[in-house]
Amino acid sequence: MPLPPRAIVTVTSAHAPLHGPDKITGLFIVEAMHPYNIFTEVGIEVDFVSEKGTYVPDWLSQQPDFLNGEDLKQWEDTNGEFRKKLDNMYKPSEIDPSRYGIFFASAGHAALMDYPTATGLHKIGSQIWANGGILSSVCHGAAIFAGINDPATDKPVVEGKTITGFTTQAEYDMGIMEALRTWNAPMIDEHAAKLGAKYTRPKGVWDSFHVTDGRLITGTNPASSKETATAVLGVYRAL
Repeated sequence: MPLPPRAIVTVTSAHAPLHGPDKITGLFIVEAMHPYNIFTEVGIEVDFVSEKGTYVPDWLSQQPDFLNGEDLKQWEDTNGEFRKKLDNMYKPSEIDPSRYGIFFASAGHAALMDYPTATGLHKIGSQIWANGGILSSVCHGAAIFAGINDPATDKPVVEGKTITGFTTQAEYDMGIMEALRTWNAPMIDEHAAKLGAKYTRPKGVWDSFHVTDGRLITGTNPASSKETATAVLGVYRAL
């Protein structure tokens, strides 16, 4: 039976100061925007969901190095389909996982705070996986796998698999590791170790990079959003 031509993109509901008292981490915008664009361009409908049905845009993700050109125009177009869907996203209780063939976890540093305990999102991911669908993430989105189990085995879906995500080296390079440690949240490579997964990364922390391991596709950083979503499409079409 073919997978439903719909994708659910998860969004962090968490937010907190990170780069300064007025510089808030939340959703890293292009990590939701790029998958949305790639999926919708080929006719896959996209919905957004967060654990609380809310989001706060990440300060860093709105800076010109990360948001510019057509991406900036799309973000600022509050009447466009992307913003209308994002600004009116679903809560998990409003989602029927059987309608979706793709689960994509967008992120931002804030995802480290709520994704590991986001039981509503975990349930959606587990059911899509059980239905033969695709699980994917980018950057800190891989933190969501801390709570997504394979219903057939009750073991983590990433156990025995290879994944990637934002590097711990990059956290140090950005000078924010000390602040992150106050959250008492594991980094992505630490999550992988706890879950029995193999963590891998690109040579350069900002290089675009993704890993495909069966129906599990993960990307390393914001620059990997397009590449990861494109890889998801490749697997989707092959199933």
